[in-house]
Amino acid sequence: MSILLGILTVILIFVSLFIVLVVLAQKSKDGGMGAALGGGAAEAAFGADTTNVLSKSTIYASIIFFVLAFTLYLGRIYERKHASAARGNALPTIAVPAAPPATPATATAPITVPATTAAPGAAVPAATTTAPAAPTPAATPPAAPPAPEGAKKS
Repeated sequence: MSILLGILTVILIFVSLFIVLVVLAQKSKDGGMGAALGGGAAEAAFGADTTNVLSKSTIYASIIFFVLAFTLYLGRIYERKHASAARGNALPTIAVPAAPPATPATATAPITVPATTAAPGAAVPAATTTAPAAPTPAATPPAAPPAPEGAKKS
């Protein structure tokens, strides 16, 4: 499919160059650019009916140009839609890793009490449990600003 699209692109370039040359070869009504670039030569080559031949070839070439441009547009859409990852025309699909579970920000670390060593022959106390640390107190708000000196207290 891409070879066919490449060939059609080259043909489109040739058709566009042909349109440019044919339009420049036409003789304008006021003798503009067409007369300067060989409007008389085209008249000598095609005879007295030059304007009719050049205008018809411009019309046919422009129709071919638009048909080729639209065909290439549809071909490129088809090629992009049907691109396979095996040919390397498509981007690979990347799996997103799962987010780790969030840990609570207010959790405090437990306080551990070291076990004391007992004398030989004494009973060993059971394992002590750990209690969570007391939460830190919130910051106290700043004191209110002092009253102005001239203000009366009631």
